[in-house]
Amino acid sequence: MNDRPARVPTLTRAGMRLGMQLTMPLIPGTIAMSAAFGTIAAQKGMTLVEAVMMSAFLFAGASQLVAMEVWNNVWTFGTILTLALVTATVNMRYLLMGAALQPWLSGMPRTRIAAMLALLVDANWIIAMRYRSEGGSDAGILLGSGLTMWMFWVAGTIPGFLVGDLVKNPQRFGLDLVLPIFFAAMLVPLWRGRRRALGWMVAGAVAWVTAHFVAGYWFIIAGAIAGSIAGAFLDERR
Repeated sequence: MNDRPARVPTLTRAGMRLGMQLTMPLIPGTIAMSAAFGTIAAQKGMTLVEAVMMSAFLFAGASQLVAMEVWNNVWTFGTILTLALVTATVNMRYLLMGAALQPWLSGMPRTRIAAMLALLVDANWIIAMRYRSEGGSDAGILLGSGLTMWMFWVAGTIPGFLVGDLVKNPQRFGLDLVLPIFFAAMLVPLWRGRRRALGWMVAGAVAWVTAHFVAGYWFIIAGAIAGSIAGAFLDERR
């Protein structure tokens, strides 16, 4: 039995700088996506302050765009429940992402862990996990990349909002495609072969069928559950 204490991971400025550098190729896409959110927020009747505060404090990326789809000027209990359920389902992946980081970050002060997890998004998680798989141990990679993406996400919301009134038809400029393109791009670094893709195919098929026969946003929940069950069976069989 090994009684030696777990090695506390490092968190250095050099690691943060490297994390910022590794994030640079993702900045144009981040700004485009946050600008799309700002545009939709303006069209939904939000103020600039409200839109910027939402980006700054939630920093939820895809969930903010999903929330704008459900957003309504007339709020009812059903609308609030739908908004909470849909965004919670979209964000459910962070449970697994956080669990994957636990072996790396455990042993660090909880305040530092909380700061890094507050800035956790899909892109910097992939950057950090790839760095970790290559033998790195500096958690500054995760913090630096997350902080960089947060700054550009908040900044990108502003120009998107300011031109929101000029874009009366978002479909004309393809802004309605930002969310599906984002998720499609996120699948690329997660590719683990055709067998793993079966779970994605099941999720997509179930979501597509549900969207055609059930009104509302239940297709997101149905697709997520179906894909998770399919993935669990595939792992069990392996």
